[in-house]
Amino acid sequence: MNAIPAYEIIADAPEHSAAVETLYDEVFGPGRFAKTAERLRENNSKIADASFVAVDAEGVTGVVRVWPVTVGGISGEGGGRAAFLGPIAVAERRRGNGVAFKLMERAIGVCREQGYPAVILVGDQDYYQRFGFKQAGTGRFQLPGPVDQNRVLIRDLSAAAANLKGALGVPKAKA
Repeated sequence: MNAIPAYEIIADAPEHSAAVETLYDEVFGPGRFAKTAERLRENNSKIADASFVAVDAEGVTGVVRVWPVTVGGISGEGGGRAAFLGPIAVAERRRGNGVAFKLMERAIGVCREQGYPAVILVGDQDYYQRFGFKQAGTGRFQLPGPVDQNRVLIRDLSAAAANLKGALGVPKAKA
């Protein structure tokens, strides 16, 4: 019986950028830049404390990145925020042995600690329900481009998540 080599989960740092981009290309291909979710990552800065890589003897083997987003139309409050997760990718050599689960739980835990009321993503409900995600509901969130509303998912982190609805956007840069 061959043992699977160990890996560790560490903060996603600038020195991982090239390896992460290579992994994203392998998993999603160049078409990933055309996806609507990418509009929420452009001109945005990831939530550094909630973005992680899994590293083994061969290098970066998994990644999850999380981004702050604004949410318009909060009932009675006029604005809000959430964490937008993605992309998450795991190298073929690591699929099926819990890397994605550990990356997701770590990222979601940091979002909860930082007071985000919810984590939102665009993805397959059958896959993400194991991480506590559910369909957000048709029309609840508007993204900056076309999206299949059935693939807009949310994981509530606090009771305030129930009030989130409206357009998702990139937070304005702090002056």
